[in-house]
Amino acid sequence: MTTAWILLVIAGLLEVAWALGLKASAGFTRLWPSLFTLAAMIASFYLLAQAMKVLPVGTAYAIWVGIGALGTVLLGILIYGDSASPLRLVSLVLVLAGLVGLKLAG
Repeated sequence: MTTAWILLVIAGLLEVAWALGLKASAGFTRLWPSLFTLAAMIASFYLLAQAMKVLPVGTAYAIWVGIGALGTVLLGILIYGDSASPLRLVSLVLVLAGLVGLKLAG
């Protein structure tokens, strides 16, 4: 069970990587960022599939999406200067609370 959670967290982090890679690839017009993005996508989906062998599908998918969303928003703020309005930050905390709740309930 612990291994599945580790795989799921890595899959979520890879989701962040490919989401940021999509921006860096400029619509898949830049070769190396595009290849990085595709590799991160494949690895992320593969690890998610492995984690889902053990974890409940709803929990695994929600955690994967949540890690991706949280990480992408935070790095978007830090790297690309995306808005860090109070409402966005409160919303991130609510997403995080939901993820913790899913983990505790699972």
